Amino acid sequence: MTDDYCFPRHVRLLNAGDYQSVFNNTSAKVFAGEFLLLARKRDDNQTRLGLIVPKKTDKRAVGRNRIKRLVRDSFRHHKNPLAGLDIVFLARQGIKELDNPNLHSRLDKAWSQLAKKALKPSQNKKREHSKQK
Repeated sequence: MTDDYCFPRHVRLLNAGDYQSVFNNTSAKVFAGEFLLLARKRDDNQTRLGLIVPKKTDKRAVGRNRIKRLVRDSFRHHKNPLAGLDIVFLARQGIKELDNPNLHSRLDKAWSQLAKKALKPSQNKKREHSKQK
């Protein structure tokens, strides 16, 4: 197994401050019904992921862990186009009804949407720049 497909500490959001910075400075959002992806641009090329799977989505730890395992696996395979982002995955009600292949395909689509939204120059910066002229 290569390092590209591992999930070591340096690719995880580890503390409340990391999560809070993503919530406060979101540069892109992707809402996919059963989950929400939030992203914040970083100054370096590192990509990090944080997972929030509350008990409300699935009462049983086995179910919550299945969701987290699938998200981590999908993230590992889409890490390169998401370089330079801190990402928070937020599970919502109804996610436990999705089977593994369906959740994987939705995640694949969401990662690509997030990469497009987060890594393009934002419209707000363009407007601010035009106002200064």
